[in-house]
Amino acid sequence: MADKVLMKGNEAIAEAAIMAGCRHYFGYPITPQTEIAAYMAKRMPKIGGVFLQAESEVAAINMVYGVSSTGKRVMTSSSSPGISLKSEGISYMAGADLPALIVNVQRGGPGLGGIQPSQSDYFQATRGSGHGDYHLIVLAPSSVQEMADLTIKGFDLGDKYRMPVMLLADGTMGQMMEPVSFDNVETKEYDKSWAVTGTKCERKHNIINSLYLKPEELEKENFARFERYKEIEANEAMYQEYKMDDAEICVVAFGIAARVAQNAIDAAREEGIKVGMIRPITLWPFPKAPMLAATDKVHTFISVEMSMGQMIEDIKLATECRRPVELCNRVGGMIPTPDEVLDSIRAAAQKGGNK
Repeated sequence: MADKVLMKGNEAIAEAAIMAGCRHYFGYPITPQTEIAAYMAKRMPKIGGVFLQAESEVAAINMVYGVSSTGKRVMTSSSSPGISLKSEGISYMAGADLPALIVNVQRGGPGLGGIQPSQSDYFQATRGSGHGDYHLIVLAPSSVQEMADLTIKGFDLGDKYRMPVMLLADGTMGQMMEPVSFDNVETKEYDKSWAVTGTKCERKHNIINSLYLKPEELEKENFARFERYKEIEANEAMYQEYKMDDAEICVVAFGIAARVAQNAIDAAREEGIKVGMIRPITLWPFPKAPMLAATDKVHTFISVEMSMGQMIEDIKLATECRRPVELCNRVGGMIPTPDEVLDSIRAAAQKGGNK
């Protein structure tokens, strides 16, 4: 039986990053992710790593850029408005094809909003966050164990595809405590011959840069990058199905909203309503294939979100608008209750039965 330790989600991220080989952390405190920085401040000096609280979020992401260019595993973490400040640097990293793990433990917005949990940074994460044509791989954990597992997965995916990866959690996931196992942690090594490590007069200079003054060269790089994105969409989409075998209604939810939705689904099943759930684990690439396949048997989709309806657009795109998609949401730091989700399921069942 695996040994487990009781940890906060934020602490699980930090410990998993260390186990994944991360020895460089640059960040700036902001609720509700500050425990990540605090954990790294304690642990990094003891293992020969580097912890630095930068003077700003802008400085932190540029430090991440520098370390990543040397081929080292590096991470930063923040919360919603802090990620906005990092967005230019994230775009620079995407343009230079640099891997790093960027953690966003979301709070309510826009603006300073509030410190309560939210999922309203969905568009920011899945549409690239900064300027230009690019994507981040976006991972959405729904348990403290997944906070750890997806942290390790994030570092591997970043190195495999040479791109930034975002772990998109919410304030509840960051603050809640659950048992976590770090047994059987495996990390992979990837070719980093592209890194700037000093030539020793034995090879040509490597150049890390996102500036292309010739438009035809920039176009070539963009097309090549999106060919890589196609490979990621084909091979890396992750999701979990729950009671979808005979479902006539499909709930789609991620993070803490998915845990709430699962309780509502169990209650609906007791009432004889055939409902299941597809939980996206990667928000980009979005798991389009299972959504489209579900249109053959379900009459309604319900998007359960802690936003004003951002993921619902991806559900409509994935299902090619073959079925109606309803929205069950709370915002501003509020979390949908199982009863609220259950009411949405009942309403969808009644509409479906009248068709």
